[in-house]
Amino acid sequence: MRRLTLLSILLVLAAVCVACGTKTSEQDTKPTATAAPTDTPTPSPEPATPTPTPVHASIATKIPSVYQRYRVKDGGSIEEIAYETHDYLNADETVYTKPAFVYLPPDYNPSKKYNVLYLMHGIGGNEREWGMTGLTSTVKALMDNLIHYGDIEPFIVVAPNGRSYKDYANTSGDSTSFYYFGAELRNDLMPYIESHYSVYTAADGESARDHRAMAGLSMGGMQTINIGMCECLDLIGWFGAFSAAPTSYPAAKIAELLGSEKLAPYKVNYMYNLCGKQDNVAYASAAAAAKTLPALSDRITDGENFMWMECNGMHDFSIWYLGFYNFAQIVFK
Repeated sequence: MRRLTLLSILLVLAAVCVACGTKTSEQDTKPTATAAPTDTPTPSPEPATPTPTPVHASIATKIPSVYQRYRVKDGGSIEEIAYETHDYLNADETVYTKPAFVYLPPDYNPSKKYNVLYLMHGIGGNEREWGMTGLTSTVKALMDNLIHYGDIEPFIVVAPNGRSYKDYANTSGDSTSFYYFGAELRNDLMPYIESHYSVYTAADGESARDHRAMAGLSMGGMQTINIGMCECLDLIGWFGAFSAAPTSYPAAKIAELLGSEKLAPYKVNYMYNLCGKQDNVAYASAAAAAKTLPALSDRITDGENFMWMECNGMHDFSIWYLGFYNFAQIVFK
């Protein structure tokens, strides 16, 4: 018993010695803590959102893609209307209704007065040819973006049917009806627009013409020149002809009419012309109508109230949409 007790004491002492040796070893090998930094670093701010590159439209030979994008949330709207008119081709006073489409700019405000552009189609088209019928309209996209980027002041666009007779829906019907549109514009369409939308009217006096424009493609270009400028200059001040049709007046005739006593009191605010160089339908006639006009009329001055522009292109919408895009930047300024 005694011998066991002594053995137990010796074992305990041995364990204590081992433990002490181990502790000393750990203390010798434990690393020294690094001192805390005296200055706390300031966090870097998150990178700012890059400022978008400003977009500015210009008179061009190609429409920038940014101006062709559809804007849904902050875009304008298109309405179909039906107005009363007459068969001017056949001098028939019977009243009938006729369709047209109207583009209203974003946030259209009836308490504010807007400028208005009457946009004409070609010989084989109708009020739908410009595609100004819904959200995917190229005209709407161009207008929405030009307004959005601050390139133009908002204005209204009206796309009517240019045939002034009862059979207007027949796109292969009597083309003579195109030449009677002036009476319909003056007596029926314009009064309808002025009574249903917030635009300038006769009540604003002669200055109202400074707030109206007319433009068109092909046959509509002819109507813009022959009817808009040479018949209705008392009503309209701005003109855009894109690939004007072969029956457009030649420059000498236009100069003669502009110099007449009837039209002399009224200023041509601007006449813009565009045609494709490869257009074998209308280049010759469009050039004959406009290219030499400044040399023949002291009422037309190149660079002041006139522009003749030509670029590579055919008799198609690549030219006509470009014409609209450029003219929209010029008109009403």
